[in-house]
Amino acid sequence: MPMPNVNPSNGVPESSRRRSQRVILSLPITVRSEGAPAESSFIEDTQTLVVNEHGALIALASKVSQGQTLRLFNPGTGLEQLCMISYVGTSADGKRQVGLKFLAPSPNFWSIAFSSDVWTAPQPEPVRNK
Repeated sequence: MPMPNVNPSNGVPESSRRRSQRVILSLPITVRSEGAPAESSFIEDTQTLVVNEHGALIALASKVSQGQTLRLFNPGTGLEQLCMISYVGTSADGKRQVGLKFLAPSPNFWSIAFSSDVWTAPQPEPVRNK
């Protein structure tokens, strides 16, 4: 059986790496179906569960499917972004967890400065004797 490629800097298999840092953050957003027939189109005010530089995980009551295109509106930044559904979870309390990925880069959509992929612990300042 072949061994997975492992990143030598952190020992994590390449297949389990994420493209960007995830931040658990509840932000209000408006989600609108894009290009859907009139009978299945919707607009829903909801919130994020997790955000990253490339998309988000949101809670959504509207019926959606993987691969569907949606339009997100972030009232905090005033920005809109087209995205594609990459994950649809099971329903709980009338809402599903839905994973979204942006169709075009939008580094300022969440108004968050994401850090680099490599995190290092801060080094303590040396103690000076008086």
